[in-house]
Amino acid sequence: MLVSLNWLKELIRIPAGVDEIAHRLTMTGCEVEEIRRPGEALQDIFIGRVLSLEPHPTREGLRVARVDYGRGRKTCTTAAPNVAVGKLFPYAPPGGVLADGTVLGMRDFDGVLSEGMLLSAEELGIPDVEVEFGLLTLPEDAPLGADCIAWLGLDDVILDISITPNRGDLLSLVGIARELYGILPGTELLPPEVPALPEGPWPIPFEGITLEDEGCPAYSLGLIRNVRIGPSPVRARVRVSLCGMRPISNVVDATNLAMLFWGQPLHAFDLDRLPARHIAVRAARKGETITTLDGKERVLEEEDLLITSGGVAVGLAGVMGGANSEISDTTTTVVLEAASFDRVRIGRTSRRMGLHSEAAFRYARGVDRTKALPALAMAMAYMREFAGGELCGAPLVAGDPREPRRTVILRESTLRTYLMSANMDEASATLERFGFTEVREFREEAARTFAVPASRLDVSIEEDLVEEVARVEGYDTVPVRIPPHLYASASLTTLMTALRRLRESAMGRGFVEMITYSFVAPEDLRVLRFPEGDRRGNPIAVVNPIAADQSVMRTSLLPGLLKALLRNLRGGFRGPIRMFEQGKVFLRTDGAGSSGEAHEEPFFLGGIVFPGRDRRFAADEDFFSVKADVIALCEACAVRPEFVQGEEPFGHKGRTAWIRIDGKDAGYLLALKPLIGGALDLDAPLYAFEINLESLVGQVSYQFSEPMRYPAIYRDVSLLVPKGTPAAAVEAEIRRLAGDFLWDVRLFDVYEGESIPEGHRSLAFSVAYRSAERTLSDEEIEGRHGALRSGLAARGYTLR
Repeated sequence: MLVSLNWLKELIRIPAGVDEIAHRLTMTGCEVEEIRRPGEALQDIFIGRVLSLEPHPTREGLRVARVDYGRGRKTCTTAAPNVAVGKLFPYAPPGGVLADGTVLGMRDFDGVLSEGMLLSAEELGIPDVEVEFGLLTLPEDAPLGADCIAWLGLDDVILDISITPNRGDLLSLVGIARELYGILPGTELLPPEVPALPEGPWPIPFEGITLEDEGCPAYSLGLIRNVRIGPSPVRARVRVSLCGMRPISNVVDATNLAMLFWGQPLHAFDLDRLPARHIAVRAARKGETITTLDGKERVLEEEDLLITSGGVAVGLAGVMGGANSEISDTTTTVVLEAASFDRVRIGRTSRRMGLHSEAAFRYARGVDRTKALPALAMAMAYMREFAGGELCGAPLVAGDPREPRRTVILRESTLRTYLMSANMDEASATLERFGFTEVREFREEAARTFAVPASRLDVSIEEDLVEEVARVEGYDTVPVRIPPHLYASASLTTLMTALRRLRESAMGRGFVEMITYSFVAPEDLRVLRFPEGDRRGNPIAVVNPIAADQSVMRTSLLPGLLKALLRNLRGGFRGPIRMFEQGKVFLRTDGAGSSGEAHEEPFFLGGIVFPGRDRRFAADEDFFSVKADVIALCEACAVRPEFVQGEEPFGHKGRTAWIRIDGKDAGYLLALKPLIGGALDLDAPLYAFEINLESLVGQVSYQFSEPMRYPAIYRDVSLLVPKGTPAAAVEAEIRRLAGDFLWDVRLFDVYEGESIPEGHRSLAFSVAYRSAERTLSDEEIEGRHGALRSGLAARGYTLR
């Protein structure tokens, strides 16, 4: 927020300099990001009157003006179209300095000596103040010869203050004045001048105000007739511009000045353009539209609040007015709105539509509804001054313009706990300077009750009061202390243990850990071509997305990993890339809807492997090397996975496997479908996997024992199986049939070709037999192995 120090001094006497003000504000929670002095470069600029005006004798388009600037008379040339005899303009004599640092002197224009120059608003550094092309015209009552820099208010100091989201009270001059009064000793708070509101009934028929939604607890309307739309007085335009807003017209500038002063947003309607002599506030209907002042049609949701007249939307409450009732050059009668709206709903509407108006910025942070009528009075007074308006009748008020009374208890023990001191009298004095008033009837020896100012919507609990005291005293003054005792050590949870093991194993195999956003764009999921009915393709929408590309919750870790990969490739990285991530995905359990209330958040481990774009250094990666990675990761949690041929909508057919653990589906391993890889500009195969960590967490830990003393005896078994039969299924069959002495089974050969029937393949396994108690004899092994072969043959396998 930009704060004018000159304007601020109308509310508070400050003995400190601007640097001390900025330091104290920053140290107490309101960071001053910049101190601007808009007229710092300007020197020797005066208010001058044009006494005479003659065409230049030889140069067409130039005129020669004689200017009285209170310290003498000078001659200067000008090409400005709006220069006229008798008018007042800023004038800089020789030696004067413009906003861009230009030092003026005397210049010869074909025999005419020009001494200094008459100035435009741009040359003064305030281009927004211009209302006509040419010089900056000053009013007739401007004092001739006066310092124009000071008279325009350009000798001001502007503080650019960063306001935290919970301090909506500081988005006003009144709020900043109260803040300075609380943090700076020796200051004197001056009561703001509140113009009197008109009284009596309205002189025109008006049906009143209807509040149909609890999102608007209070709504006020003022009436101003016979306004003449035009520019605001030049000094008002300068003040609006210095405070970071663009001057628009006398009516709009009046509402903005009142808003900057009180923090209460206001909106002016053209009464003659309202569809009916009635105002109603209601919730929008889903799909309803309104064209806002920026000329764009907005599609509304049910939580949006509307200002309507005759059932027609004329304003998006708290955000922006409607184009159908805006102030125009033909406006003569204005109805002025000052209302209170639900800050959560206004904030959501503003963010969803990308409409970040000054009004929405304030409403979303909380507006003190008691400021509505004072702000209305100030704006109406400005309209009378700026536009010659006639204030007609007392404002119409619907709802309750008072804030509910709130009290908070501060106990001496709490103060001592946090600040190591318990001077309740000093704490009370500090709080009272911020506007908190002690409720004497509830006073106790070790506790005091304070009524919270209506503007301090951020204060609701005892700790908030402690914070007010602490930030004034200084957090650096709180004594340092060592905790009275150290807590006993704690053990890691099973999830933490699993995550550590997986991280160590993945990094040991060359993977780099990524942490990506849980929010993704709908397009990121559509790339993976989830079919209808797959809940991974029906994400949960974020109610208030921070950006369009983060508007839904991820249903898979793969989109985030792919974006990280593409970001590296587009940045010029050409080497092999191995990335993994551990995190939650968000999956519906209700199958439909947009609320996301019925959902689950399983924890997944995901990874991608890309061999790289530089073929000279590309990694030798394939489906089986990545399969080995997955096996190693599972074994880090004492789990042996099983791989079954499967299908995924984004997986290469024939190179996609489902991962099973303890007979349950746990994830997938695949090569990305080439069509998708091509769309992502990937010129090499990409391999990806995801495993549900629930399958890995809580598994039996490793068991350690002495090395086996007796040797193993090995036998081979080779058999023909249909191509569709997984090797893992055959291995499982061997383990079931081999008997008690079985120690290990390993696949060591897969063969297809000559002598192998069509549609079949040969699998060869090495079977190890072993006993922990003795050396097995050949006779025992032959018997066991023969039984194994017979069992396999009985189950339909052809032995070789």
